[in-house]
Amino acid sequence: MTDHTTEGTGNLIGDALKSATTLVRSEVDLARAEIDENLRRAGMAVGFLAAALVLALTALNVLSAALTAALTELGLDPGWSALIVGGLFAIVAWVLMSKGLKDLKLSSLAPTRTTENVKRDVHAAKGEVRHAK
Repeated sequence: MTDHTTEGTGNLIGDALKSATTLVRSEVDLARAEIDENLRRAGMAVGFLAAALVLALTALNVLSAALTAALTELGLDPGWSALIVGGLFAIVAWVLMSKGLKDLKLSSLAPTRTTENVKRDVHAAKGEVRHAK
């Protein structure tokens, strides 16, 4: 009777392992499919962003020309109109670039809160060790 019980238990364990393996494979396959779908969506999003950037640059050129023409219509020399419009856009670009570069400094990207938490944890752990002695 013991042989049948051992054999039955072995079969149950084998079936459980097969079921667990099948379940894990199914979950991995599902995760792969989901990641593939998300990557496809992200690729399309990047394409839309690139198209938007091209259109925005085109619009900026047209608006620059229109603003230059409007200043010329107001009586400014075309050269001065273009210089004023170009100068304004250069100033805006410089401000945006400065802000972007400032925000991208490595010190601003460092995980300061995590670093402080780790320091606090180390300090607390040292205090615990001292009290335990």
